[in-house]
Amino acid sequence: MSDPITILVADDHTMFRQGLREILERKGGFTVVAEVNDGLAAVDMARQTKPDIALLDISMPGLTGIEATRQIAGASPQTRTVILTMHRDERTVLEAVRAGANAYLLKDADSSELIEAIRAVYRGEAALAGSAAVRVLELLRRGEGNEPSPEMLTPRERDILALVAQGDDNRAIALKLNLSEKTIGNRLSEIFQKLGVSNRTQAAIVAVQRGLAPPPTVE
Repeated sequence: MSDPITILVADDHTMFRQGLREILERKGGFTVVAEVNDGLAAVDMARQTKPDIALLDISMPGLTGIEATRQIAGASPQTRTVILTMHRDERTVLEAVRAGANAYLLKDADSSELIEAIRAVYRGEAALAGSAAVRVLELLRRGEGNEPSPEMLTPRERDILALVAQGDDNRAIALKLNLSEKTIGNRLSEIFQKLGVSNRTQAAIVAVQRGLAPPPTVE
């Protein structure tokens, strides 16, 4: 049996935190290693516990979830961040992605959507809730993302980036392009550096905005 996915939950509503813990641990395959009620504590506990996933609200005392996301990236680089919030405006979604969030979900998502998003992020994929994705894509269509201009990518790098924007993980990309997963990982590191981004979600957004990949289909 594989090790459970370890999760830090940060939200200033006690009942909501407790509900998340119950959902995750009842489902199996997850262990909540810490619960905190503010952004500063979230960064501190991420530094101490090194969880696989930090599940963060945006509106918290001390630090917002967006600023906590930035600081967690430095305090625990292996931790991937999932924003779970009521904020629906597209600029907040984009700001969270720029800060390094790997996923953005709304609190009215059902439990199955949350579970799948956490698992996708753990696998190294990106996850935007359908309505959040629509808002980000609308900003990109209007050219308001203000992402850094990418340097020239090789044809192979463009192929890889297009598949990242589709939501494929490294294994799927390797199979489609007849390359090893290690090669894909190395190429992605180079692509991230050229684009000035730190994760797949940011890379996919830059790719769409700059015409390097088509917008993903939103169900």
